[in-house]
Amino acid sequence: MTNGQIQLPDANGVLRAYTPRTEPLPLTTGSPFTSRTVYSAAHVVADPYADVSPDSPAAVDWDATLAFRRHLWSHGLGVAEAMDTAQRGMGLDWAGAAELIRRSSAEAKSVGGLIACGVGTDQLSVTEVGYPYSLDEVRAAYEEQLALVEESGSRAILMASRALAAIAKGPEDYLEVYGHLLRQAAEPVVLHWLGPMFDPALEGYWGSTDLDAATSTFLEVIAAHPDKVDGIKVSLLDAQREIDLRRKLPDGVRCYTGDDFNYPELIAGDDQGFSHALLGIFDPLGPLAAEAVRVLDTGDTGGFRELLDPTVELSRHLFQTPTRFYKTGVVFLAWLAGHQEHFTMVGGLQSSRSLPHFARAYELADGLGLFPDPALAAARMKNLLSLYGVNQ
Repeated sequence: MTNGQIQLPDANGVLRAYTPRTEPLPLTTGSPFTSRTVYSAAHVVADPYADVSPDSPAAVDWDATLAFRRHLWSHGLGVAEAMDTAQRGMGLDWAGAAELIRRSSAEAKSVGGLIACGVGTDQLSVTEVGYPYSLDEVRAAYEEQLALVEESGSRAILMASRALAAIAKGPEDYLEVYGHLLRQAAEPVVLHWLGPMFDPALEGYWGSTDLDAATSTFLEVIAAHPDKVDGIKVSLLDAQREIDLRRKLPDGVRCYTGDDFNYPELIAGDDQGFSHALLGIFDPLGPLAAEAVRVLDTGDTGGFRELLDPTVELSRHLFQTPTRFYKTGVVFLAWLAGHQEHFTMVGGLQSSRSLPHFARAYELADGLGLFPDPALAAARMKNLLSLYGVNQ
């Protein structure tokens, strides 16, 4: 490193000099928000000393994982637990997710943190012949997970099911399964529509690849049980579709944006409403996102956009195709920010992005002032570069 500069490779592998900033963005902790309900979907921290393979059950560093959740709560954010960001179905199996839900729910109670937890069917693993299960088995898998989340005292998020997507014959099967689950839910739940860009196995969810037809089925589920639906989380990366959908929701049912491309405008809203938030990008953006929402709480929409709009370039970079590997960038930034002492992931997913991708993520995050200790982030970035053979 010369004169404080780092040599970063661009998308073509050409090195160029970058000068890191010297001071972080001045951000403080704060109380919960008043105008929006905001969850950050949180990542898990792997145990780097565990002798496991990518196919082994996840080895989790529980102390570091829970410490990161306390970091999010300290800024007023809620935690969306055991979701896609936690590598659910991409390194974290149901046994690991169940332990994560139990531990995080207990931690939330101890600090008064807001938490909601993912409920899915990942006990039903894919076999050589696909998903050889019945609707009753899918429903039973959902019920097992719903019971655990309710027993933990957390709000449930009904996640999309790969098994249901594979075996459902049409919209009527979704109506049957979700209707049954909502009737028996003890408290209102969040329904989660995760698009195939996040998980290709969810293509055609709600019974159709036609998004208009799928939306009709989704709305039919909600209309039949509005008292059991706290809200919906939409992750389709289509801002106008989300706006159209939220305008059709029954009174009292919230829309939580999961759109990591268009979140500032969706949260800010318009004269007909707004979205709350449940976002993976709020894992690395936590303190800055919280500061922006507190500005929005005062009615200053312009100030909110001024803080949050510049973060979209980083988010779009992390969530670029293949979108499902955004978790790698999230954990990378957590390492640079000092929230964990290593850059390893459950399932070995740290290998899922390229060095130029990491270099650009570092540059964008540093430019936003996201790193509490810019010098530490720069040193760690330099160490990573050296592992790839980039000499400073």
